[in-house]
Amino acid sequence: MVESAISWLLALLAAPEVGLTSVFIVSLISATLVPLGSEPAVFAVIKANPAMFWSVIGVATLGNTIGGAIDYYMGWQAKQSFSKERQSRWFHWLERYGAKTMLLAWLPGIGDPLCTLGGWLRLPFWPSLVYMAIGKFLRYLTMTTLLLYVPDGVWHRIGQLLG
Repeated sequence: MVESAISWLLALLAAPEVGLTSVFIVSLISATLVPLGSEPAVFAVIKANPAMFWSVIGVATLGNTIGGAIDYYMGWQAKQSFSKERQSRWFHWLERYGAKTMLLAWLPGIGDPLCTLGGWLRLPFWPSLVYMAIGKFLRYLTMTTLLLYVPDGVWHRIGQLLG
């Protein structure tokens, strides 16, 4: 049942008529603690329609930043449950550098938990959100631009190998 639900969701998100919606949803979900990468969806929509470059980057940044805000909120709410963990070096580092640490929210593997820890420490929300958005925007811009420089023949070859 779970497999069919996931297949249905992936088929829905792959529909070309919902490209920006797909990018938003995938970017939002991938910014939570669910291990899902949004870069392939962003790249695919831009590759299919290059004129939408800035729209897709903007929507992906928005979705990913809202996902980061959800992580922040979960951390904010979890503080009472796990107050003993406050002695770790991560907390001292986050307390020292404050909201600016949210610039690193784009990093794979640690970015999403970093947003959660920011909420846990109750770093100022709006500055944290701005730094998250800047970091995530720069990641999408850099990754997508680099992927666009890969020749189409490489993508066709990868498709043949996978197909």
